[in-house]
Amino acid sequence: MSARSVAFQVYGVAQPKGSAKAYVSRGAAPRAIVTTDNPKSKSWTLLVAAGAQSAAVDGMLDGPLSLAVTFWLPRPASVRRYDPTTRPDVDKLARCVLDALTGVLYADDSHVVELYARKRYALVGGSPHVSVTLAEIPV
Repeated sequence: MSARSVAFQVYGVAQPKGSAKAYVSRGAAPRAIVTTDNPKSKSWTLLVAAGAQSAAVDGMLDGPLSLAVTFWLPRPASVRRYDPTTRPDVDKLARCVLDALTGVLYADDSHVVELYARKRYALVGGSPHVSVTLAEIPV
């Protein structure tokens, strides 16, 4: 059986996962509540999940997986270089994509054993987006 792969792009401004904070609510039935410091990450996660769903192969990918992701961020008018050295951090951007693909292209992001992530400024006149390639690694 050959290794399967899927590639797709999602247009929009990538959002970092952000840090999660948990607290216990007060009241008759106390429960744990988890919040994030980036409320925009939820809508970005849903957008990436929808893009993954439309590009999905038959069944979820399984076994060890390789993920390559390139974030094309909005280019400020004054910038002449290709590589942004400002926030958001590439690892937090990647975490958001890893979570978005869970349950859509793989059962759990622990299957991803190789991760290549980079961030670039979108080309002049280009739109911000993310390019994603996920592939099974033959064993």
